Amino acid sequence: MRRTTNNPDANSPNAGERDYAVAEGSCPSPIRAAAILLARYQIKSLRRLFEEFERDILLPLLLGEIALHNIGALENSGEANVSIDGDRFAAVMRPCNAYSIAAATGLPRETVRRKIVRLVELGWITRRGNGHLFLTPRAIEHFGGLLGSRDLPELLDTADRIRKRMQD
Repeated sequence: MRRTTNNPDANSPNAGERDYAVAEGSCPSPIRAAAILLARYQIKSLRRLFEEFERDILLPLLLGEIALHNIGALENSGEANVSIDGDRFAAVMRPCNAYSIAAATGLPRETVRRKIVRLVELGWITRRGNGHLFLTPRAIEHFGGLLGSRDLPELLDTADRIRKRMQD
């Protein structure tokens, strides 16, 4: 593989999408090609998150971990269609706290605490008096909508492209 100069603007939202090309006469293995496609998808997603979260890549990581703790209880409960506005939704959400998030991410607790303060300020999570952290309905609607409208179709497209490469 060789580095190409197809995209001189490294700061553009699409930077890196065509930065690597296969040199003429070489044929990468299907696994290698799949790895490149997956890396492109992941880098594009990370860049987008970096920009959406004030250029702080830890904020989406922590928000995602809090979300997984909160909605993880829905995964096996058969209640995936609970209304976001309903009291039942709040009742089935599993709480977490700064300590559990620090343990899950491997980040220092003080870093997690500072980032949680920012996520609360942004309105993405709430912190109760006992320290329990929960996604806000606003966060669920916003990011749930993005997952369905942008991220999921891109992931499925990447998966289809990988599957095609693996079959070739």
